[in-house]
Amino acid sequence: MKQPAIIQIGECLVSSEIFTEYFACDYGTCKGVCCVAGDSGAPLDESEPAALAENYAAYSELMSVKGRETVDGTGFSVIDSDGDLVTPLVPGSEECVYSNFDGDGNCFCTVERCWMNGKGTFRKPISCWLYPVRISVLGNGLTALNLHRWEICKCAFEKGKRENIRVYRFLKEPIIHRFGEDFYSEMEEVAEMFLSHSR
Repeated sequence: MKQPAIIQIGECLVSSEIFTEYFACDYGTCKGVCCVAGDSGAPLDESEPAALAENYAAYSELMSVKGRETVDGTGFSVIDSDGDLVTPLVPGSEECVYSNFDGDGNCFCTVERCWMNGKGTFRKPISCWLYPVRISVLGNGLTALNLHRWEICKCAFEKGKRENIRVYRFLKEPIIHRFGEDFYSEMEEVAEMFLSHSR
């Protein structure tokens, strides 16, 4: 398989797959399984545990009892086996402590639901909001943005292709939130040039 090209935008090295691949969450099919699958919690930026703590009173009432009990014991974040800062999981499961289920068995993020209801100032971890893009900091100080493929999100790649939604367009809001308006504008310009040469 041909390796994706890398395009530098500001201080970020961006995989061309973010411009060429398609993605759109298909919640009706996956039912939010990404919140309850995986051997580790969601990656967190250093500032995010404090944001989770600050908003806890607002969203904690939506969490499961086991989720609240886990936070009581571990705090708002933990270090996983790879040494990364992540959200805690409910012991004995792959379930993020900040997730819960509605009456129809759909999983949802309690933090984001609270935010969407006008309560709290923190939407959700940027790693969740930016998925399927993963951020990593390189040894030279640059930031790498790469596409991550997870089998449980296969339906989202398929929906994106059906609806002609490129990854970077689907992620416009979180990209602007994380990197700014100018960065996204430059992404659009790069995408237009890159895709026109790829045809």
